[in-house]
Amino acid sequence: MPIAQKIEGFLSSSSWIRRMFEEGEKLRKIYGADKVYDFTLGNPDVEPPESFHRELLEIAGKPVPGMHRYMSNAGYVETRQAIAGVLAEETGKAVTPEHIIMTCGAGGGLNVVLKTLLNPGEEVVVPTPYFVEYRFYADNHGGKIKEVASGNDFQPDLAALDNAIGPQTRVVLINSPNNPTGVVYSAETLAAIGRLLDKKEKELGAPIYLISDEPYAKIVYDGITVPSVFNYIKNSIIVTSHSKDLALPGERIGYIAINPDIQDAPLLFEGFVFCNRTLGFVNAPALIQRLVTPLQRERVDVNEYRAKRDLLYNHLTGLGFDVVKPMGAFYLFPRCPIEDDVEFVRTAQKYNLLLVPGSGFGKRGYFRLSYCMNMQIIRNSLPAFEQLAADYTLEA
Repeated sequence: MPIAQKIEGFLSSSSWIRRMFEEGEKLRKIYGADKVYDFTLGNPDVEPPESFHRELLEIAGKPVPGMHRYMSNAGYVETRQAIAGVLAEETGKAVTPEHIIMTCGAGGGLNVVLKTLLNPGEEVVVPTPYFVEYRFYADNHGGKIKEVASGNDFQPDLAALDNAIGPQTRVVLINSPNNPTGVVYSAETLAAIGRLLDKKEKELGAPIYLISDEPYAKIVYDGITVPSVFNYIKNSIIVTSHSKDLALPGERIGYIAINPDIQDAPLLFEGFVFCNRTLGFVNAPALIQRLVTPLQRERVDVNEYRAKRDLLYNHLTGLGFDVVKPMGAFYLFPRCPIEDDVEFVRTAQKYNLLLVPGSGFGKRGYFRLSYCMNMQIIRNSLPAFEQLAADYTLEA
């Protein structure tokens, strides 16, 4: 066979998100883009802040000699200092550039961290539902995902998490605000997870690292703030990107931040830098590092996302769909009116609605909508949702 057996197997079970997006491409050719309601990809439709464009013009007009050369594999010191300064201010921790590694997005950062931490066969415990690529990231480095069910509100089930952590557990991976649910973990929840991990580390005689995947940390609503894991979990590592908060997904810029309270923080830093290089990333792109350096306190206008959330949430719940209201990110994760989420998503296609089945996120019986799309398309889609609800005789 032309490709590895494992990869061939992965292709058959890979991202539902991309599969449904490709189906949408076919439908758009038939019906036109304005009559196809594609809620599949989390690809921001807002533009970066004006401050980003000013910085881009400034650096293009006044190029710095050597600005496109290699730098430290960890990234520019001034960029890491800017990030460390904001984190130190937010957490009260002594975060320095020696705790920051610039990466090719959060995906690149997660691969760097897992490559550094995992021994063959070790487990990455993940609350469901979760971003499906985590499974492949863990496999890339000899690890395996161990799913643990969340509560009906999609908050972590501490008892289930306790039972899931065992001798092979190396990492607990969380994502708050969450893709696909939009839930945010509270400070009380993080503190409880921290106490649990302290207990399990003593029982097992080995460190367990908490990785917090945070690309949506600045996309939050209704006065909610995202508490920092650094303040509640000692062995914690933040991995994030500017794909969502600055609307720069195609630029692939992110970073890893190490909690300075970790006993072996300097060794982790060395490991992350080594893996950043040897995985082939080498370093985060030079130009975009310089551009985001002064933008660490910036974010896109979340009011557009909030308006879209409210329109869809109110409409779907008004039709009788069971939905946990998102606190952040730009996704809704309603319960399907039938258990077979794949069949439900196929039914939705009759009305040119492109949704992603919850099975793709480890949670059967749900579906995901990404609402980072044109508001007019969302408005146009509302009658289609009404027809879909009528197929299942939903009632508000």
